Amino acid sequence: MLKWILIFLLIAGVASLLGFRGVAGASATVARILIFIVLVVLIIAFFTGIVIVA
Repeated sequence: MLKWILIFLLIAGVASLLGFRGVAGASATVARILIFIVLVVLIIAFFTGIVIVA
């Protein structure tokens, strides 16, 4: 999931530099949602004591 976050942030950055505001905004929004999901899963894993090994 972290790989996808980095990909979407890279797409947002490049699109922003090239002037594609719609693509940049959409990519940044998807990355923001994925970051939120990862944080929620990590917080739940922390409080339940589950160790996630990737």
